[in-house]
Amino acid sequence: MPSKVGIAVQRSDRLTEPQLLDRAVADFGRATGFPVVFAGYGSHDVATITSLSGTRTSNLEGLEVRTGRGLGGRAIAERRPRLTSDYERSLHITHDYDRQVLSEGIVALVAFPVIVDGRTRAVLYGAARGRTAPAGALSGPACAIVDGLARELRVRDEVSRRTASLLAESAPSAIPAGALEELRESYAELRSIASGVADPELRGRLSAVERRLAQLGRAGSPEAREVREAPEVRLSPREVDVLSCAALGSTNARIGALLGLTESTVKSYLKTAMTKLEAPSRHAAVSAARRAGLIP
Repeated sequence: MPSKVGIAVQRSDRLTEPQLLDRAVADFGRATGFPVVFAGYGSHDVATITSLSGTRTSNLEGLEVRTGRGLGGRAIAERRPRLTSDYERSLHITHDYDRQVLSEGIVALVAFPVIVDGRTRAVLYGAARGRTAPAGALSGPACAIVDGLARELRVRDEVSRRTASLLAESAPSAIPAGALEELRESYAELRSIASGVADPELRGRLSAVERRLAQLGRAGSPEAREVREAPEVRLSPREVDVLSCAALGSTNARIGALLGLTESTVKSYLKTAMTKLEAPSRHAAVSAARRAGLIP
């Protein structure tokens, strides 16, 4: 059966999870040189193969790989990559899936578990129809593809969790005090996470979520009900980071530790933010930033 992988290059935040897996399969094949690559997401100790590249039959599609069974199941159980150069004769794995694997003429096989927060979310295989696996079978590029998929899934999980929690606790007209505080803490933590993300696509996705959280907070905060209009102010990303932490009552030293800044640098960002917001104190700056919808 021809490969199911054929999607165009897209921003990762616009991909569905199946498309994200398809892209990882394609990238893994290019990075390692394996002619056959397949993968599936896991749930309740079973990973179901749904994304395939380079296969000749449909026998692997829909295969349910159970924890501890076969090479992939062993990789899931041990939470580390596993490789065999002769799948059919291997004495180190169970052979529950011989019919599906051997029907593809597979000899060398590698399996990578994709681990997110201590739980295997997917398994990704590279296969060759000869006994010699490509030189990149367990190399840095192969690991980078697996780590990238895990990182994207982790970010999606966190965004989904926080958004669902905040929406569930929020009322259309006002946000209860406890939920508003949770929203503000989540916003500050997301800002901290985003500051350490090198991938511009992921940073952009996180920024979009931050803007939504800021608007939710503005709608539900006491500052938003003040009559006077807040002046239009433009703060730098770091000034917003520092203010969002200051809004939680964090000290300059704590803010520096969270954001990887020196205490003097934190003071400098606070000072420039206060100047832009025409605020005499950090507390006044936080209130002004909330009125302007810059932080929740």
